[in-house]
Amino acid sequence: MPTMESESSISSRAEELKCLANEAFKAKKYSQAIDLYSQAIELNNQSAVYWANRSFAHTKLEEYGSAIHDATQAVEIDPKYSKGYYRRGAAYLAMGKFKEALKDFQQVKRICPNDPDAAKKLKECEKAVKKLKFEEAISVPVAERRSIADSVDYRSIVGRMTTSSMLATAAAAVVLAAALMAAKLLSVGAVLAIMALAASIMVIIFPLEQVEPQYSGARIEGDTVTLEFVKQMIEDFKNQQSAP
Repeated sequence: MPTMESESSISSRAEELKCLANEAFKAKKYSQAIDLYSQAIELNNQSAVYWANRSFAHTKLEEYGSAIHDATQAVEIDPKYSKGYYRRGAAYLAMGKFKEALKDFQQVKRICPNDPDAAKKLKECEKAVKKLKFEEAISVPVAERRSIADSVDYRSIVGRMTTSSMLATAAAAVVLAAALMAAKLLSVGAVLAIMALAASIMVIIFPLEQVEPQYSGARIEGDTVTLEFVKQMIEDFKNQQSAP
């Protein structure tokens, strides 16, 4: 059984190793820092600081899984240790796991309400999560999208619309999609889906109306809306081209 003196000696040695690790970290020798922090942890595995520091070194090497593991150990040892949540949140953020990162930065904010860096990270996460939720709300599985598209009788719908109103509808869809993409609220895939819907309306219009020879915009061959047509349609609207 270790005596109080030996325990003190072990604790002192662990602190020495931590200091050496900190110096290695400052010199950007992250692998060496990890090794030294590991030695300190072997001597004292109940120090939240050692775990959080090693987590930070792992993050610097983009070893995010290890960073999350170490930061989790830190907060389990000391649930009120804000740096543990911060280190884990930063690793989650780097991995694009915004919801998990948001929870950790919210905890940091509770513990340290006046920490400006934590507040900045929290806002960054909140913005990312809002965008993610928006995209999830408008997204539909591919199979489901096809079944809906197949079930809609576009010819029956547009048969009760004038050509000008059909063109206005298609143009509005394009403008809306472009605006949302510019505001970074829609992914490219979602924009293409909206453009495809507008293109479906155009499929109905162009066979019914004779396109003038001088028109150089997007054209549909047959009844098939292709990706190339959608891309050309986007470019046409960017260049302010329109069907006559």
